[in-house]
Amino acid sequence: MLLFLSVPQPRPPGARTRAGAARVARWRWLRLQQLRRLRGLLRVLRGRPEAGTRRRGRMALCGQAAGAASLPSELIVHIFSFLPAPDRLRASASCSHWRECLFYPALWPQLRICLRVSPAEQPRLEFLMRKCGWFVRELHVEFAAENYLSGGGPGDGGGADTGTGGEEVEALQLSARWLEVLRTYLELVLCVLVSIRNNRNLQKFSLFGDISVLQQQGSLSNTYLSKVDPDGKKIKQIQQLFEEILSNSRQLKWLSCGFMLEIVTPTSLSSLSNAVASTMEHLSLLDNNIPGNSTLITAVELERFVNLHSLALDFCDFTAEMARVLTDSNHVPLQRLSLLVHSVSIMHKSLDNMPNDEHWKALSRKSTNLRVYIMAFDIKSEDMLKILKPSIPLERIHFDSYITCVSGAIVDLISRQYDKFLTHFILMNDVIDTSGFPDLSDNRNEDPLVLLAWRCTKLSLLAIHGYTVWAHNLIAIARLRGSDLKVLEVTEESIDFDQGELADQDVDPVHNLIEQHNSNKPVHQVSQSTVD
Repeated sequence: MLLFLSVPQPRPPGARTRAGAARVARWRWLRLQQLRRLRGLLRVLRGRPEAGTRRRGRMALCGQAAGAASLPSELIVHIFSFLPAPDRLRASASCSHWRECLFYPALWPQLRICLRVSPAEQPRLEFLMRKCGWFVRELHVEFAAENYLSGGGPGDGGGADTGTGGEEVEALQLSARWLEVLRTYLELVLCVLVSIRNNRNLQKFSLFGDISVLQQQGSLSNTYLSKVDPDGKKIKQIQQLFEEILSNSRQLKWLSCGFMLEIVTPTSLSSLSNAVASTMEHLSLLDNNIPGNSTLITAVELERFVNLHSLALDFCDFTAEMARVLTDSNHVPLQRLSLLVHSVSIMHKSLDNMPNDEHWKALSRKSTNLRVYIMAFDIKSEDMLKILKPSIPLERIHFDSYITCVSGAIVDLISRQYDKFLTHFILMNDVIDTSGFPDLSDNRNEDPLVLLAWRCTKLSLLAIHGYTVWAHNLIAIARLRGSDLKVLEVTEESIDFDQGELADQDVDPVHNLIEQHNSNKPVHQVSQSTVD
């Protein structure tokens, strides 16, 4: 602004005559008053009010208020563009004119919303989507249901009931909470879809549902859904709205829908025009609630998506024919392939049509920068041995188990086959009984996790929970990878110590382990947030 004031102003016309000189003086006086009001407004926004007497302060405040009301909308929007979202909301409370400028489309090109599945969220969501849904270009919505399905809360009668009667009461209360969660979930999804149904400028659209909304102790909550929506009208309305959004889109480049209860159907993608499908860059469809052998996308449908850079699917849906389609010359090289392997899908679908090693070799030749991410839920070792082909360019793998644990042989196979690519290895075992975690090093000369750290030279993240990790092996892993291992997270209950080490220590062994790590520079990356 100081540079703006120092720029010489052009000489007004008629300045050579006496009348012209009067006009010039008047013009300069008006110009000076406008600049003073603008400078006062900027001082208010910066939180630095003008110093002076109380009277001068009151006069300046009046002048600033008048200036704020008279500023054009374009200038207010320009000022808002430099402010973070919370400051924009506070500034918009100054007057109605500023409040009208708050939801100018240029200020909200993208929205990232994380919603608790709670009735209190619905009014706020409706207001926000009513204001921004018709013009937002990038929309990312996540649904989180934690704190709603946990037992033992107020009114649960914890400890009051015992025996069979207490279990029945607890089951009824859990059932009531599930019904409330699913009812609210459907209303929130409808609110989002209705607000963007006519948005033709949408470029990125991402929906991600909390898996606890869809599952109860590993089984899908169709029983509760039939009570909330007995005739299926809401589910059908949601599916129709989703297809309407796809059919109305003209600039959609990114489409992601994961763990959303029955939103995507096998016919949803047919609503996309050929022009939009040919320019799509990212496609993610993850839903293990599709009955029978139905798939969300077929190889024939995939032929329209010639510009895909990243693709995420259920592993059972990624067939050998799809791998062949992606190697065609009219498709651009694929850069990221994310595959979800779920025990529910394997139960209902066959692995006979999955790509063999030759298909993976051809796909890797076509897409030289391709990297694969696999997330496996409760997969048996014999099934993993079928899935893990040697030619997969596996960069990240995440195991999450409730019933079936990962064996040491699988870890050893991964470290031998994917030593050139693997950067992230996550091993989670969400068991209720923490008294005895499985030990991957049983009956082995070397711990498979130590061999993984030794062979995989690009390993940058290693996270372990629910598996026994010996303290000396943990130190060995950290020292082998040194500063290249950016994250090493091991929960405290997973760490075990030799009895001889415990006898020689007078302090907490976990804290002693941390001290050993901190005393050596290459191993300071061990996460104390999970160990301490």
